[in-house]
Amino acid sequence: MALGLLALAGCTSPNPYFDPTRAHHTPTGFRNNDIGTIGKSSDELLRWFQERWDVGDRDPTGAPTVAPDLAFIQRNARARHAMEPAVTWLGHATTLVQSDGLNVLTDPIFSDRASPVALVGPRRKQPPGLRIDELPPIDVVVVSHNHYDHLDRRSVLLLAAQASGSPLFLVPLGVKPWMASLGIDRVIELDWWQSHKVGKVEFHFTPVQHWSGRTLTDRHHTLWGGWAVMGPDLRWYFSGDTGYSSDFAATRARLVPKPGAPGFDLALIAIGAYEPNWFMKDQHVNPREAVRIHQDLGARRSIGVHWGTFDLSNEALSQPPRDLARERELAGLAPSDFDVMAVGETRRYPHRHQTDNKSLR
Repeated sequence: MALGLLALAGCTSPNPYFDPTRAHHTPTGFRNNDIGTIGKSSDELLRWFQERWDVGDRDPTGAPTVAPDLAFIQRNARARHAMEPAVTWLGHATTLVQSDGLNVLTDPIFSDRASPVALVGPRRKQPPGLRIDELPPIDVVVVSHNHYDHLDRRSVLLLAAQASGSPLFLVPLGVKPWMASLGIDRVIELDWWQSHKVGKVEFHFTPVQHWSGRTLTDRHHTLWGGWAVMGPDLRWYFSGDTGYSSDFAATRARLVPKPGAPGFDLALIAIGAYEPNWFMKDQHVNPREAVRIHQDLGARRSIGVHWGTFDLSNEALSQPPRDLARERELAGLAPSDFDVMAVGETRRYPHRHQTDNKSLR
């Protein structure tokens, strides 16, 4: 319901970040590169609400879960300069990526509901793969946009209060004032194509096709995007939420310009919340489009995220992996090229120098 109401809301306040030389800036907010802004009519919203009601909850369990490998995760965190590149899926779009001496968290949500209130809104189908108190010390948190299932108030407050001190939060333009209102000040906000370096790792904020908003009056007020994280040991990409666009080919061309070179060692690509297509296609990719993103990025390997955790759309929560398997086969890809993980699962990867000019195994 909140998604639908926000989809109808307008954007009227002045944009304090407005730069007329940047095409995605508008006087009142931001826009996408390919299709401008995303919005739905009241008739479209009513049709979607009716379809959601008719479908109901068809999949009460969601994604499979496994017990986390806490011993490895903590040992790897302590190793720092000898850290083994690894990713752990915590559910939805929240992942822990360990590489190049950094523990990085994507789009943190550890709360029971993706909602502005505790008693209503989409409820998670299984606990997070790691509790916040089981996490290693988090160095960096990257946020793709400010929707409730990607930027959770309780979660960022708990992360900021971790015993080792607040992580650095890298956020889109416009999100820093909201973080400051919570008393969180280790925050850097970036525009598309801007970057920030932590140690040897460069974090690039890249364009994707989506929208932002947490109330009925702030649609498009803050920016949205993906993250390209370029380190000596692992080059990885996180899509956040996105519809299919030309932005992914542009990201590879800009950040990995050498012809024929692999674009990214690993891509974390959203594969869920795509039905009904007529309503979702501008803002969420389906597995066929996710495979195209994998190819556009030149990723050696991709993992599907943003599925099986919160019931946000009309496909069953367990459907995205089945659709991904079909589309992967049609594209001539192996299961190891683009796969999914269980909540709590950790995958380990070679250091980049061990895989140059070769495929990841």
